Amino acid sequence: MGAVAAGMREQGYTVTGQDDNVYPPMSTFLEEKGIGITKGFEPADIPESADVVVVGNAMTRGKPAVEAVLNRKLYYVSLPEALKQFFLRGRHNLVVTGTHGKTTTTSLLAWIFESAGRAPAYLIGGIPSNLGKGACLRDSRYFVLEGDEYDTAFFDKRSKFIHYLPELVIVNNIEFDHADIFEDLDAIKLSFRRLLNIVPSEGMVLLNGDDPNCVDVGRGCPAPIVEVGFSPNAANCIRNPEHHADGSAFELFGARFEVPMVGDFNIRNAAMAVSAAHFYGITIPEIQKALKVFKGIKRRQEVRGEVRGIKVVDDFGHHPTAIRETLAGLRKRHEGGRIWAIFEPRSNTTRRAVFQHALPEAFRDADGVFIAQVARLEQIPENERLHPEQVVADIAATGKPAFYEPTADAIVERIKPMAEAGDLIVVFSNGGFDGIHTKLLERL
Repeated sequence: MGAVAAGMREQGYTVTGQDDNVYPPMSTFLEEKGIGITKGFEPADIPESADVVVVGNAMTRGKPAVEAVLNRKLYYVSLPEALKQFFLRGRHNLVVTGTHGKTTTTSLLAWIFESAGRAPAYLIGGIPSNLGKGACLRDSRYFVLEGDEYDTAFFDKRSKFIHYLPELVIVNNIEFDHADIFEDLDAIKLSFRRLLNIVPSEGMVLLNGDDPNCVDVGRGCPAPIVEVGFSPNAANCIRNPEHHADGSAFELFGARFEVPMVGDFNIRNAAMAVSAAHFYGITIPEIQKALKVFKGIKRRQEVRGEVRGIKVVDDFGHHPTAIRETLAGLRKRHEGGRIWAIFEPRSNTTRRAVFQHALPEAFRDADGVFIAQVARLEQIPENERLHPEQVVADIAATGKPAFYEPTADAIVERIKPMAEAGDLIVVFSNGGFDGIHTKLLERL
């Protein structure tokens, strides 16, 4: 929502917004764009003269703003509908999907197009450092979008990406997530099948050939499919992966690519972006040049600071697989030093018991673990809640230091005397986590 608001503001629209809690980096990003945000959902804050009200998928019946929009008979659309109606028709839309890696892969792909002089429009659920913003809705032949499988709005329960008129679709991986809207993995796979069913015959689907769920979803797809992965059976086979202190390297299309990110997970993300760019005729040297200078995305393995030889890293990871892969990548880069992992169970899935048994294994590459209280605990029925104390007990049973502390302040005080020069502290949260990164750096 924030990225589209900024993009529409740049197109000359007057934009205002409402939210419960806005925090950096998006709050400062919007402020710099001159977009006014009001806290809460007061009907009086919705302009009477609004041409269109874009309703976010966090909004529900009963909220005063929603009721006012309906009662005042204002014209309203969902965010994906607004994109489709005002920006996507008639373009080459490249939609990046999957449970993990969407933001990274979309950022890589948009940057490759930008670096190669193709001047794409793009919409990304984060802020890539090379691009400086998450949305650019300029008039372009190409539109690169991060395609979210989450539902569209309270009045449209289909996945957002169904609205994006895809010509090329990347499916990075498929796992169970979003337990608040999907009953099981089969329901998620059905949504992805619906997406692949609208890719045109002259388009392309790039699937993770190492993921059985992706391969299964691709069966019967009417559009051309190319599998990308480490498997020798993949048409676009990733060869000779290497990891070093400054990033990773791999071979694809008989050429060698370097990217300043670590881990097999990010190599596959990059290979997906390379494959998509290659499909649209961007040359290998152009792609190599773009990847080599990619600077990453805010809140994805972002170093927030270093003090007394201790680095504090911020990461958006909130699914066990994302946490595990991030830690595995950091371990390759941080050999010989200790890694402390701090986790806030905040997403709609990790607040529930769905990953009760998967989370302890996700922290296997950490040397010590701190887990906070489940966010907004009162919203989850008691019998469905994650029990972080048990996650900590399961980790501690393996002989690894693990601690449950309910608040960010308590975690900071607990870790302060334990952290030493050469350590890396990585914070996993998809929220603001009460400013824990700044608190850590100040107290250390």
